Amino acid sequence: MITTIGRPNQAVTLGAGTLDRAALQRAEAASLWEKDGSRVLPLWSYKPFCHDTGGLAYLDTKDPKVAGLARDAIFLGVDDAGGAIFAVDVTEAWDVHALEPLQEGFLDPSQQRVDGLSGRAFCELRSVMTLLSAWEAEIASTARGLLEWHNRHGFCAACGAKSNMTQGGWQRDCPACGAPHYPRTDPVVIMLVTRANSVLLGRNENWPEGMYSLLAGFVEPGEPIEAAVRREVLEESGISVSEVSYVASQPWPFPASLMLGCTAKATSCEITIDPAELQDAMWVTREDVALAMAGGHPTLKAARKGAIAHFLLMKWLADEIE
Repeated sequence: MITTIGRPNQAVTLGAGTLDRAALQRAEAASLWEKDGSRVLPLWSYKPFCHDTGGLAYLDTKDPKVAGLARDAIFLGVDDAGGAIFAVDVTEAWDVHALEPLQEGFLDPSQQRVDGLSGRAFCELRSVMTLLSAWEAEIASTARGLLEWHNRHGFCAACGAKSNMTQGGWQRDCPACGAPHYPRTDPVVIMLVTRANSVLLGRNENWPEGMYSLLAGFVEPGEPIEAAVRREVLEESGISVSEVSYVASQPWPFPASLMLGCTAKATSCEITIDPAELQDAMWVTREDVALAMAGGHPTLKAARKGAIAHFLLMKWLADEIE
């Protein structure tokens, strides 16, 4: 049985759900771009433009630096004053100077700057997501997810012809066969699996040394959430679980996931990992988790702040979920 725990989702980074997406205005996005008060968020290589002092760095849609980009702009919604908010990919359009190279790996800490726009830089969303307001974090994550979808799905899945962006960026239409295509979101369950005073943690081989987090996996077609939780935990760790409960969700646009945070009670204790899924897994006591979350554990590193795994573990430590 799956139940809902009545906790506000606003506390989950990227998961506030407060952006007015103004879906009924998407068809008129081109005219909204021309209106006074409309703003656009530039993204370079999926990195949002940010002020050095904090917050997203928008430009007026009439700014010469974004002139000519309206056709490819994505309408995200409106602000409290009714002003339209857009996102646009400037990776090819802008000449980025003094480029700090992109860094491969778990997290890219590099920043890229643009001549004539001082005090601002392109920053990896995962590195700044906890520094943004809930509203701006939702704007940045929505922009990133949509831009990546467009870049990955430029051709019709039905006939192979190049498709065209419509509805303010929320749809692609095929001019050859007429098939419409919509942004995809892949549901992923992530589980706080507990047994007495311990929680089940695992690690991927490409994570930083010592970092462990909650187990997670994609929901399969035709599969309910609670079944996905039981299957993924059993497949990855050999642990059987029961009493699945839903807690909160988190959009995770890297590239297109929706994390479904759940809790589950273990009914077995012996771990048998699937090496194709995990490098390691172990039971960790509440005391060790608390020490790791405070940054004081000698060997264990906690899940990154801002990730829903961190949120779930903090709720567990506070006895707000079991």
